[in-house]
Amino acid sequence: MLNKVPEITIFFWIIKILCTTVGETAADFLNSNLGLGLTGTTLVMGAILIVALIFQFRLKKYVPSIYWISVVLLSVVGTLITDNLTDNLGVSLVTTTIIFAIILAIVFASWYKSEKTLSIHSITTTRREA
Repeated sequence: MLNKVPEITIFFWIIKILCTTVGETAADFLNSNLGLGLTGTTLVMGAILIVALIFQFRLKKYVPSIYWISVVLLSVVGTLITDNLTDNLGVSLVTTTIIFAIILAIVFASWYKSEKTLSIHSITTTRREA
């Protein structure tokens, strides 16, 4: 398998910031305009994200369109999940931030323990990509 992520340059960060912004805006737009409600919109977008990730994981090299579609959809679904937690369940943004930060730390610790690196420059196995 070839490296599955783009080279990390200033352009990567510009595109990543734009994807995050688009994801936030798209989540709000879809929630307001699909008529499915917050939970329904989350489920639909989650299913679309799963399809995009299936395509991403099946590829053997970096394909920009599939990679960045997955990034945008992940941002959309992440925003919708947070919206569900805050709007439907009353969990504060401070609490969700702390919980997600702890989960991220656990993911990084697990990744480092299994891969002996946190480098994103060598995503060349399915396990590292996951």
